[in-house]
Amino acid sequence: MTSRSPFNISLNDSTLSFDVDNGDTILSAALRNGIGLAYECNSGGCGNCSFELKDGVVEELWAEAPGLSDEARKKGRYLACQCAPASDLKISARVNNRFLAQFPPIRFKAPLIAKRMLTSDMAEFTFRVKEGSDFLPGQFAIFRLPGTDGCRAYSMANLTEDGQFWSFVIKRLPAGRTTNFLFERLEVGAEIEFDGPYGLSYLQPAIDRDIICIGGGSGLAPLLSITRAAIRAPELKHRKIFFFYGARRSADHCLKHFLDQDPLIAERVKIIEVVSDEDPEWRGEKGLVHEVLKRQMAGDLDRYEYYVCGPKGMTDALQVFLSVENKVPTKQIHFDRFY
Repeated sequence: MTSRSPFNISLNDSTLSFDVDNGDTILSAALRNGIGLAYECNSGGCGNCSFELKDGVVEELWAEAPGLSDEARKKGRYLACQCAPASDLKISARVNNRFLAQFPPIRFKAPLIAKRMLTSDMAEFTFRVKEGSDFLPGQFAIFRLPGTDGCRAYSMANLTEDGQFWSFVIKRLPAGRTTNFLFERLEVGAEIEFDGPYGLSYLQPAIDRDIICIGGGSGLAPLLSITRAAIRAPELKHRKIFFFYGARRSADHCLKHFLDQDPLIAERVKIIEVVSDEDPEWRGEKGLVHEVLKRQMAGDLDRYEYYVCGPKGMTDALQVFLSVENKVPTKQIHFDRFY
């Protein structure tokens, strides 16, 4: 990024403006300054943070980010999560306070204090964070790792109330530079840089409805945080909580590790584990998660509040099943999509 700091961003031909410090993106700087610039993934995939450049020069951190079409690029649009200013800017973008969460994102370094293998390709990473590093259940953080290109977003699996640490459940990707670094090179005691919290798919304890959590793969992490918070929320003490978790094989399931740590989950939550591939050792539910949801939850599906996290294929299928086929209002479905 350019070395001059800060640059000023003027929004929507109004008096609304903010400064961007060196090393920050336009999106992160806006949120740090209490300006609700629209976003969802903060990783270049969703396109919700796109803006029109009216005046000035930007530096694109990931020019090929899939969240923006070629047509949009030709019209002078950019992604706020993948751009830093190279001069003062005038931009046009969606702004709404609903994109502001309770805790503004901060940047800090934290040491790894524990690494625990859960399956052959999933592990729990726990970092000691500084006091005041609060987040809402279901939010995520941006990892900035030495020697790797770009940044990656991972969701916290624990609760702020647990103490001064953030815990993540991360799945190793064969060709993933970031996950290979985490699994192979990151040693206990080593520090990495975090930026967070981010994310809008967090628990809404004031909403008086039964809860259904649906996840797949490393989508387990934010749903664990949401579930742990929900079973402890006084407002939800009379509410039922269901947890659907899908994996390809029985060996990919790792919920048991967390049930042993937190027996209250097993007491309060009905857990439905699902396997999609042929597995002769599996005696539980088989198929895709949304198919199992359909079999298990007969009746009016609009009676529930949904928290969903997982691969795009899974979340897309659930969106069609819930919103289109069963007319569940979109405000009752909180998606944390993988991009």
